[in-house]
Amino acid sequence: MQLFKRRESIILFFIVALIIVFSIVTSGRFASYSNIIQILVNAVPIIISSIGMTMIIITAGIDVSAGSIVGLVGMTISVLSLQGVWSPYDWIIGLLLGGLLGFFNALLIWNLKIAPIIATLATMGIYRSLVFTVSGGRWAIGMPTLLLWIGSGTIFNIPFSIFLMVAFVIYFTYFMSKRVTGRNIYAIGNNVEAARTSGVPIGKTIFFIYTLAGVLYAVSAFAILGRTGLAQSTMGTGFELEVIAAVVIGGTNILGGEGTIVGSLIGALLVAVIEDGIVLSNIPPLLTDFVLGALILIAISTDVIIKRREIA
Repeated sequence: MQLFKRRESIILFFIVALIIVFSIVTSGRFASYSNIIQILVNAVPIIISSIGMTMIIITAGIDVSAGSIVGLVGMTISVLSLQGVWSPYDWIIGLLLGGLLGFFNALLIWNLKIAPIIATLATMGIYRSLVFTVSGGRWAIGMPTLLLWIGSGTIFNIPFSIFLMVAFVIYFTYFMSKRVTGRNIYAIGNNVEAARTSGVPIGKTIFFIYTLAGVLYAVSAFAILGRTGLAQSTMGTGFELEVIAAVVIGGTNILGGEGTIVGSLIGALLVAVIEDGIVLSNIPPLLTDFVLGALILIAISTDVIIKRREIA
């Protein structure tokens, strides 16, 4: 069994090429140990969230409310912390809130039969407005020490968040390939009617993946808060573009049925490398969204062309 598929190998090659180019442009600053570690730390929230997004897109769904969930969870637990709520309770509340928001997305999609893009576009706006309601338009500064350690603490001089991310990737890679629910996710994406005929619990699976995605977005919010030490009312804005870019670039087919957690990991690393390289090279940051959008279009177009050729 090959560790990487062809798409993933190409992206790895592209990442190495970008590291070389950015290192030359920045006179070696980009390839320094401290900057590489910083790139990995910055990629942690994207990678963790991309796990849930991968499952969703494999079923031919989409979730554009990811950034708003990250913002709402982050701001909620920040406000609670500042009001003296004991830290572990903050995390429990944050995880439950993330799961509840994801569950509501699934409710709209499965029970009301609203297309995923429409349902999550609506909740993206609703959740974002709630962020401003909770924050009052103000910043929340002063995170609990333990939360800061999750985002900034180290073990053997390596950030703890990287270990956390690796654990998530390993487990969910196993989950998608070996567990029944993981195989059901692929079955739904390949042919939903065939999956229904085979007895796959489609409704339960849809609720599971959107709820799990919400929980993973909450974990990403923890990582962001722990790294920055503050929550803004704009927290998570544009985050969904980074996550979707990572998943689609990493080989998950937007039409469903194909994708891996490892592929999304590699895609997320590419996104993180591009974002960091643009900043260090003094290129206007607004170009980042242009590059990510272009990469998404290229990845989707490639998948569609390949799919059409297979059908033909």
